[in-house]
Order: sequence, then C-alpha cells, then structure tokens
Amino acid sequence: MSSIRVVLAEDGALLREGLAGLLQRFGFEVAASVGDAEDLVAAVEEHEPDLVVTDIRMPPDFSDEGLRAAVRMRRTRPALPVVALSQYVESSYAAELLDSQNGHGIGYVLKERVVDVADFADTLRRVHGGGTVIDPAVVRQLVRRRSTPLERLSEREREVLSLLAEGHSNARIARDLVVSEPTVGKHIGNILAKLDLPPDGTDVDRRVMAVLTYLREQPD
Repeated sequence: MSSIRVVLAEDGALLREGLAGLLQRFGFEVAASVGDAEDLVAAVEEHEPDLVVTDIRMPPDFSDEGLRAAVRMRRTRPALPVVALSQYVESSYAAELLDSQNGHGIGYVLKERVVDVADFADTLRRVHGGGTVIDPAVVRQLVRRRSTPLERLSEREREVLSLLAEGHSNARIARDLVVSEPTVGKHIGNILAKLDLPPDGTDVDRRVMAVLTYLREQPD
C-alpha cells in the first residue's frame, strides 16, 4: 500500500517538526512542511498531496489564515482532504470549513488531542478516505450552547450525534453506549427528523448534514 503524501502547515517550529516526525513514524510521507498560509498554498500547488494538515491561526495576523487557505484550496481541489488544527474551540471556523464540499474529507482537531498519536493518525486516514471527523471536545462545547435545534434532542441523542461527528459507525456507537445497533439506528433517525433534515440523500450525507446543522446554529 502506498503511503499518504501530506503537506503540513504549522507556524510553531517545534510543533511542526514534532508533527512531521509523528506522521513519518505512522507511515505518512511528508512532502512539505511549512510555516505560513502562503507557503501552504504554494506547497500544495507544487506537490499535489493526498492530504493537507494545517493550523488555523498562522502568520501574519494569527487569525484565520490557515482556514481561509484551506477553504480556498478546497474550491480549486474539491477532493483534497484537509485536517485543521486549532488551539481553541471556535464554531465559526468549524462551520466554514465543514461547509466546503458538504464536509467530506474534513477534520477539525484540537492540538491537545495530538498527544494521542495513534488516534490522530487514524483520524488522518479516515479524513483521507473521505470521512468527516470533528474533535469530540468541539462537539461537546457546541452542544452545551443554547440553540433551538439542539434543544429538540434528548441527552442520549446528543451523545449519539457526538459520536457521529467523530466518524464512528453504528456498530462502534452501539459498543460505546452499550446498546444494540437497531437502537442506535432509531436514535439517528430521531436526530435527523428533529433537525429537519431531508429524507433523500445517502446515509453518509445525512450524517454530515446533522453535524453541519449543529455548527450553523451556533452564534458567532
């Protein structure tokens, strides 16, 4: 199996080198490692990677340069998988990124989660495969905020949605919550209905739409 070629963007030199070493350790090929959004765009143009891993806040303003670069690249390369790294939970950033290509091939990960290296490597592979992975801490914070659609869901349904956002299958969710798969399916059906999602579309599309609905309802 060929390795996944990655372009990595992180302004902190030590973290950048650490991430590059981690990726190589888990079988990824680091095609380029850069420190700002401009170099990120240039590196993607040059190397045409299989995956981009980028910090959200980078020079010169340390606001949303990495995010804007990621969204711009997704417009010109819709199939390019992107994993965004952030120091903080920022729902507006997550919503804008997930809006690109209906959220397929997107990850939103808090930097503190990178310490679980095996889990992080698995996240990268899932996103490379077209999955959508949102850090559970991001989902938990969003769920705690007041929002009309969120209030429609029961506590158990919120737990299920949190696990959906992590990219887990029905079987995995059933194991984690110690319930049957049919019960998980029933909860998912309730979630989609309560969030007023259309019945058409694939199961994957509707799962992504459920997460997007949560994020879009959050105040800026």
